[in-house]
Amino acid sequence: MTDAPPTRADGKLTVALISEVFWEADGTQRLKQRLGEVAERGADLAVLPEIPLNPWRPSTKEAKPDDAEPMDGPRATAQREAAAEAGIGLIGGIIHRDDAGRRTSRALVIDATGAIRATYEKLHLPEEPGFWETSHYEPGTEAPKRIDAFGLPIGVQLCSDNNRPEGVHLLGAQGAMAMINPRATEEKTYQRWKTVFRANALTSCLYVLSVNRPYPEDGVLIGGPSVAFDPNGELLLETTDSVALVTLDARVVTDARRAYPGYLPVRARLYADAWDEVARSDG
Repeated sequence: MTDAPPTRADGKLTVALISEVFWEADGTQRLKQRLGEVAERGADLAVLPEIPLNPWRPSTKEAKPDDAEPMDGPRATAQREAAAEAGIGLIGGIIHRDDAGRRTSRALVIDATGAIRATYEKLHLPEEPGFWETSHYEPGTEAPKRIDAFGLPIGVQLCSDNNRPEGVHLLGAQGAMAMINPRATEEKTYQRWKTVFRANALTSCLYVLSVNRPYPEDGVLIGGPSVAFDPNGELLLETTDSVALVTLDARVVTDARRAYPGYLPVRARLYADAWDEVARSDG
């Protein structure tokens, strides 16, 4: 496992989970106000739900050109400007369109100056009623990577990616101390998600935090709590409030990695070779 000692003197990071979307006409102003509020409450980093400045378009199979944008597009710019104005880190997202027209669901990791410090593209896309995502964007092509922009090393996954534990286990092995998961899920499925969040926190020995889109959209019954688990699998936060703050502590991660199952060897080469064999025979 890669060691990644925190750069913050106190070894702590306060994260605001904001279960709110900002695609309406007043969205940009509301986003600025909300980030200002949580910054005043002591948050170092704010997290928004999956593609927070877009309506939930995967409710249908119809993909609209204006839903996607390049990195200097209006939604990305609004998120960068809001973070800089509030002086807070931000994990947001867009439907990204590259120069070739390829569309992906892309998380944006923005620091307190408004600079993009990392991106991550959703790897595992549903295609079912209410979540016709492969009709709107393509899966990403890169595994998650540790991000060292906020004092404590973190990683990002998007929604369904958390249901493939390889990604969060990889982040833990890279030394990430938290996995942050913006999502858009139905309230009726929440208990399944909760089980997976807890298992991933416990087996990867890191914090797992997730924030959901808050309410039904276009006939899709989206909703369910923001949630946070510590590296021992203990539930720290579970709420449908629009805003919830949780403080992460590097010492908790370090202690968990000294205890069972944290001290077990990762055996990365063994599993990498086995997965390589699967990859060569896939399809």
